Amino acid sequence: MNDPIYTFLLTVNDETTRVTVRPADTLLYVLREKLGLTGSKPGCLNGDCGACTVLVDGVPMKSCLMLAIEAEQKKITTIEGLQDTPIQRAFVEQFAFQCGYCTSGFIMNCHALVQTKPNATEAEIKKWLESNICRCTGYEEISEAVHSVLGNLERDT
Repeated sequence: MNDPIYTFLLTVNDETTRVTVRPADTLLYVLREKLGLTGSKPGCLNGDCGACTVLVDGVPMKSCLMLAIEAEQKKITTIEGLQDTPIQRAFVEQFAFQCGYCTSGFIMNCHALVQTKPNATEAEIKKWLESNICRCTGYEEISEAVHSVLGNLERDT
């Protein structure tokens, strides 16, 4: 039995492309395998690690949990769509990565944080960072990168 095929327009990084997918294709699969955007990483493939995080209409979403067909008429932003943003520079300046596998997911999540909560408290930053997992480094440098972008040097405890 053949799977049904769906064709629709997908807007990724401000470019609209016609894609053909199976109903079960995840957004992560389509981004990587059909569009060649490999910045979103397959980690756990069950929504725990956050390595596949993208922005869907500005909101962080784990692309391994989202079906591609759910992205129709939505604006998707991947790490490739960010161009020298303050959070990207801060990650480099604060050494907020080691092996780098999880970095794109963290950057996408942190970019959304600084865009939506420019006065984020320490507790809010910690809560947002809980949605991504890094096995190589502590979260201190990542938190410092967020603080440097927010200009939030005074931390609430």
